[in-house]
Amino acid sequence: MTAGKIAWATLAGTLALLAGAAQGQECEGKPGEARLSIVVEGVRSSHGLMTATLYPDDKSRFLVRNGSLKVWRDRAHAPVTDMCIWLPEPGAYAVAIYHDANANMKFDIGPLGPTEAYGFSNNPRILFGKPSFESVRFVAHGGDNVIHVKLHNPA
Repeated sequence: MTAGKIAWATLAGTLALLAGAAQGQECEGKPGEARLSIVVEGVRSSHGLMTATLYPDDKSRFLVRNGSLKVWRDRAHAPVTDMCIWLPEPGAYAVAIYHDANANMKFDIGPLGPTEAYGFSNNPRILFGKPSFESVRFVAHGGDNVIHVKLHNPA
């Protein structure tokens, strides 16, 4: 390889590292081996917050108080909200998301069920009640990982 090609390759590598570092600053948590980007689809308004919860590979901790690894919030953007988190390590996880449209920092439930839009990793079909852990569990590898979550909007 010539000196010129080496210089360009070095510059390209440096720019790639800087771009990754810049993207990492947008992600929740401490940078590590695995990053998860979440594309939240079906966002009806840009009011309020999008709240995401990351769960470990342990069905006994899924959707229970203090069972999560991390809860974080970003401003909602219609029709798609992008969220990002650095994972503790590559492995299996589950994600639950809701659109906290009134920004009261809680998932509102009325007499007939949820009053705010919600969704889960793997977009399980939800008829009544909560999805199973197995239906929302996904595996994240080292590097960048992307999942798409489609919100279920209450009637």
